[in-house]
Amino acid sequence: MSVVSIDSFVSNAPSGFAQPGAVRHDWSRDEIRALFALPFPELIFQAQTVHRRNFDPTQVQISTLLSIKTGGCPEDCAYCPQSSAYETELKASKLMDVDTVLAEAAAAKAAGASRFCMGAAWRSPKDRDLDAVCAMVEGVKAMGLESCVTLGMLTPPQAGRLKDAGLDYYNHNLDTSPEFYGEIISTRTYQDRLDTLETVRDAGINVCCGGIVGMGEGLEDRVGMVHALATLPSHPESVPINMLVQVEGTPLAGGQGLDRLDFVRTIAVARICMPESMVRLSAGREDMTDETQALCLLAGANSIFYGPKLLTTPNPAQDRDMALLERLGMSPMAL
Repeated sequence: MSVVSIDSFVSNAPSGFAQPGAVRHDWSRDEIRALFALPFPELIFQAQTVHRRNFDPTQVQISTLLSIKTGGCPEDCAYCPQSSAYETELKASKLMDVDTVLAEAAAAKAAGASRFCMGAAWRSPKDRDLDAVCAMVEGVKAMGLESCVTLGMLTPPQAGRLKDAGLDYYNHNLDTSPEFYGEIISTRTYQDRLDTLETVRDAGINVCCGGIVGMGEGLEDRVGMVHALATLPSHPESVPINMLVQVEGTPLAGGQGLDRLDFVRTIAVARICMPESMVRLSAGREDMTDETQALCLLAGANSIFYGPKLLTTPNPAQDRDMALLERLGMSPMAL
């Protein structure tokens, strides 16, 4: 019995079957909407085809995320318990000291992480704050780990300092579509976010940028979010797709969650539209079954956050993640 290769199947596919795999920055919303509307088996096939052309489908990049400065943020992001605008059980804390952060990084590396991400609840960092953050980045790099930070909006000189310290990635999410954004945040504009991404790019730092679904947005907003990401001048090297974790006290607590298959569809469409990016299965995994996570990995996700907490919300235990990867015949991606 002969075996038909993926490339052979795609090249002989009927008209109307999108030819996946090319890196494009001119995606239209109509094209992205049509991907979301594909029958589920065909969407997953296309996403997996794209994934295999760019990555080993059995490997998953492992990142660990640490909140180095928690709470007290002046922004009013409706999903975030770190906002000072909302009454939650979260207690604000000051910036962690460098040695404590580096001890956490060493533990993350020992547990299998290849990237260490540090988040601070700031609208934008003060220049004096960067002294400690740059020392953290230098220490993480000295361990042989990739480094990533998310600190809010940056000025060009601040981005330059982080680049000089050896920073590999800067995270700054667009969160949702331009149209729905005003329903979620009023203290920072969409253009502010795009400007920070440009600042990071100009400094020569890789971009980590994605969004959150399940915030009450509609399909058109998920189309718009992917469109905004996929039409950037350069695709983000990492694209985290987050499922909203509802936190009591925030405006989005108590809302209706997103159907898990719609979440998988979002992962698949992101993979097709940004074929060379790492698509990260991010927040919300604690409430997902192993089967849902397996579908996300099949749809083209090839990165996860690993460890007991994502900034302030729960994350699956490390042994659960490794047990799942082992059951799937998958393994952590080497640095």
